[in-house]
Amino acid sequence: MAAPARPPFAAWLGGGNDVTAAFLAAAGRPDIVNLAGGLPDPALFPVEDLARLAAAAVRERPAEVLGYGPVAGMADLRAALAARLSTPALRLSAANVLVVSGGMQGLDLLGKVLIEEGASVAAQWPTYLGALDAWRPRRPRYRPLLPATDPAGLAAALAGAAFGYVVPNFSNPTGRLVPEGERRALVAAARATGTWLVEDDPYGSLGYDGPALPRLLDLDAGEGAGAGGYEGPVVYLGTLSKLVVPGLRVGWVVAAPAMIAALARARQGSDMCGAGLSQAMALAAFAEGLPERLAPRAVALYRGRRDALLAAMAAGLGGRFAWEVPAGGMFVWARARDAGLDTDRLFHAGLAAGVCITPGSAFDPAGRDRGGLRLNFTLNPPDRLAEGVRRLAAAAATLG
Repeated sequence: MAAPARPPFAAWLGGGNDVTAAFLAAAGRPDIVNLAGGLPDPALFPVEDLARLAAAAVRERPAEVLGYGPVAGMADLRAALAARLSTPALRLSAANVLVVSGGMQGLDLLGKVLIEEGASVAAQWPTYLGALDAWRPRRPRYRPLLPATDPAGLAAALAGAAFGYVVPNFSNPTGRLVPEGERRALVAAARATGTWLVEDDPYGSLGYDGPALPRLLDLDAGEGAGAGGYEGPVVYLGTLSKLVVPGLRVGWVVAAPAMIAALARARQGSDMCGAGLSQAMALAAFAEGLPERLAPRAVALYRGRRDALLAAMAAGLGGRFAWEVPAGGMFVWARARDAGLDTDRLFHAGLAAGVCITPGSAFDPAGRDRGGLRLNFTLNPPDRLAEGVRRLAAAAATLG
């Protein structure tokens, strides 16, 4: 007698993208030039510093770092993050901070606490593929939030949405730096509509041209939301993945205490608590200013690689694509000049030619953007970037 058929996997799994797995796998293949992922150069990893911090944490506080910890994160790390992110106008406390296992867990938890199945999310367009993956099980509907032409348009996009989602500093995938006026309009629209506004900020430390712009969190505090602890609508996400290393898997959410409490409750059913060793290492890294020591070297290296990628693109892809120069971050966003050039097909042709890219469809919830293309410049040195563009140009030529 035949065994009964097993139940099928959940339906939402059929709608995911295969690109993330492809570029993470490509990172381990020397025959492929990986221009797809937002990956830092391992040459920048402070190996000796981290080895020293890890050894000290295990020796000095073994019960705390090797056992289970608080759901919301180590109390001293939460307090340190609150102090680090506070300003004269924004007085944060530990109650405003949740430590998470990388920024991605913050996105996942926000989906759990804010998205009822089928709810609307107003998102910067195109949208970070990791956020789309995190919220896919909830099956939200999306509406474009940025770029917007006027404050009324922003308010209309936010009204009735579960939340708004933006990456204002060197957006993933476009590299766009949202202007200060647009940031102020976003905060005003969130307050006017009573809508949560998620500010995802993994790239804020990677600015190459011009001064840094204020965070949405700061702008909201400047409107009077910072007295006595933050209670406003902005939910700010940060991470050590670009400041130090991604492997520590330490990120944070800053928000009103009620939001932090809700996220912590959701976190109990996820990984229950973060890695104590990573948190202790993060705390020590902040205490001795490790991120500040690393930042100038990373900025100088990545600025040069951005320029190298742009030069290679101008020489090899200028006839097929148009793009803007990103002022920071990790990516160049290009769009095909010919509507008939399908970047999904180019993705597969590129892999066959030995180069991995990210097609625009990965950043569109409906998968309809077949003309956009995201290229990363942080992982590879200039000669490798040039070779990747050469392979990509050859792949594009095979498509006509």
